[in-house]
Amino acid sequence: MPIRLTFSEGSGLNDSVYGKCQAPIRMFLEKRGEAFEQESVVERLFLMGTSENYGDLLTSMTAMAGFEPVGENGAYPEDSMQEGYQKLLVYETWKDSFSISKEMIEDSKLMDLRKQPGAFMTSYHRTRELFGAALYGGAIKAATTAQFKGKTFDITTADGQPLFSAAHPAKVSGPAQCNLFKDAFSVDALGQMETAMQIFCGDTEEILDVSPDTILIPDLASLKKDVFAAIGADKDPATSNNAFNYQFGRWTVICWPYLNKFITAGTAPWILLDSKYNEQYGGAVWNDRIPLAVRSTIDENTDANVWRGRSRWNATFNDWRFAAIGGISTGEDLPD
Repeated sequence: MPIRLTFSEGSGLNDSVYGKCQAPIRMFLEKRGEAFEQESVVERLFLMGTSENYGDLLTSMTAMAGFEPVGENGAYPEDSMQEGYQKLLVYETWKDSFSISKEMIEDSKLMDLRKQPGAFMTSYHRTRELFGAALYGGAIKAATTAQFKGKTFDITTADGQPLFSAAHPAKVSGPAQCNLFKDAFSVDALGQMETAMQIFCGDTEEILDVSPDTILIPDLASLKKDVFAAIGADKDPATSNNAFNYQFGRWTVICWPYLNKFITAGTAPWILLDSKYNEQYGGAVWNDRIPLAVRSTIDENTDANVWRGRSRWNATFNDWRFAAIGGISTGEDLPD
């Protein structure tokens, strides 16, 4: 989902020494923003949306019981649904600024004119990537909150549990379910976790259409080697007759360096995700309330040209069933 940028200029800027630099700086901001949008990982890990509200209530509906055999001229049975767990997402305000001195313009410091706008947009998009990684990093540690730039963010799912938990309760009926496992990555563990996710149930014990298609890992050399060894060839090199490798060509791998900052040293967590389930049911949700708005003014005290950026967004986890994790010592053993 492209990030829209809106610009506004203070009165008198075009008539000042800064007039000629407004359009080039705006161009630098736009081009840098477009480049980052094409490389963004958070847009592949969250259901991206927009909002016009102070906050939004995320919820779900349980499944219907289904059709019943009624015989000839039988009456129609009455089916029903009910609301699942709820989660409130409130939007945070994010700000930053940079300034260009009058001397810089007078002395034609063109390199500085490019560096600062570029660094500004890099900072904006890096903040979004780091924020998303902080949420997933907190979830990997089975935390209920994530700390980011001095703020505390709620990262529980709608059922009140951490995203990865051994005891996700059902809203209506059924036993608690687990998406937190201790097994290190291997081709066998990959198949076992995929199967475990495929039999995840809804709040009335109905089998869901969970079909994981994405492997998310931090940027760890040994883990990358194991993952691509497991899925990178159509034959199994570990067998003498090169048996067919059914994992080949079935997975999208996301290796996320930003995640390294938020995991415990010496661990190698790996996450399976169902991107389609996430899009349909909102497992990880990210809403932009106000797109990035940049305004240019002259500081009356310093005569500097100040560029200020403001945006509102927030993200959280809602329906846990879109993801499962392995390589966590406090998790359960994967079922055979």
